[in-house]
Amino acid sequence: MELVQIVFCTIDSGDAARRIALQLVEERLVACVNIIDNVTSVYKWEGDLEEDKELLMVMKTSADRLSALMDRIREIHPYDVPEILAWPAEKGNPGYVDWVLTQTRI
Repeated sequence: MELVQIVFCTIDSGDAARRIALQLVEERLVACVNIIDNVTSVYKWEGDLEEDKELLMVMKTSADRLSALMDRIREIHPYDVPEILAWPAEKGNPGYVDWVLTQTRI
């Protein structure tokens, strides 16, 4: 069975999250993007302690589209260094897995 990858990416605005989600689905790089609002991120950036309100985009893609997805996010994301973290879904509803794989075929 071909693997589905789950990808996390944070962003600073709902408009940007929706724009990126629509673009990635349209380009068949992801099957679905869940946008979770009101995430608090605490981190150090360039030596300063930061605390920001962000949104979390949870994306589902096929393993063979992951590299292209990561490249595309880096191209269109407003951050200099966007968070892009991915891991394989070890198990899943077979019908949903098939749907993800079908939606991300080119």
